Amino acid sequence: MPKIAIIAALERELRPLTRTWPKSKFIHDGREFTACLALDAVAICGGVGEECGRRAAEAAVARYSPEILISAGFAGASVAQLQVGDTVFPAVVVDTRDGSRRETAMRHAVSNRALQAPTVLASYPAIASSARKRQLRKSYGAHLVDMEGASVARAAEAHGLEFVAVKAISDELDFEIGGLDRLVRDGQMATGSVVLYFLARPWLWPKMVRLARNTRLASENLCARLRECALTHTMVPDTQAGDR
Repeated sequence: MPKIAIIAALERELRPLTRTWPKSKFIHDGREFTACLALDAVAICGGVGEECGRRAAEAAVARYSPEILISAGFAGASVAQLQVGDTVFPAVVVDTRDGSRRETAMRHAVSNRALQAPTVLASYPAIASSARKRQLRKSYGAHLVDMEGASVARAAEAHGLEFVAVKAISDELDFEIGGLDRLVRDGQMATGSVVLYFLARPWLWPKMVRLARNTRLASENLCARLRECALTHTMVPDTQAGDR
């Protein structure tokens, strides 16, 4: 059985890593999941949002009994020092629904030379605007923001497992495209709705092109770090070194 379970929201976040991994479907709690399997790891993309992250983590634990849960995927920067493509191993994950904080197994790691300190990931229940990211920085000391990290951390805690978060910056502090929340259906971006949304708003096309480029770089860097660290059981080669 795989020792590591990697939980992400969307398949494209992990595609450079898992494109050649054998796939297997299974049912847990009435829902179908697709698992991508390697020798010592399984990756499950459960969808966008806290509840999707929780379901995927619980499904991975029930099916594969891993020793480590990893929340991997894209995040937005809530500080100017983090740039698109930076990969971060947060030391602390904050659930903004109740303010609870959980340390990760990388709690002493400095993920980015520009920060010179262990990083804080805030999990927020919606796609965060620039103003919201600034507010989360002020309220929780967050360096970056995602949606699923805290729910995976809770699952790891509930089952007595090690927890690690690995996040790649896909949008900088001042970047945003409004209205994306309404395009999420049951944890997935509704492709037809996305196309219609942007076709009707040509002024957003340059931002959409930029976002596509950003997410491609974030995915490549994220998967490179997972391949180098998580899958070689070293996680962070040098916990005092930066990652730029």
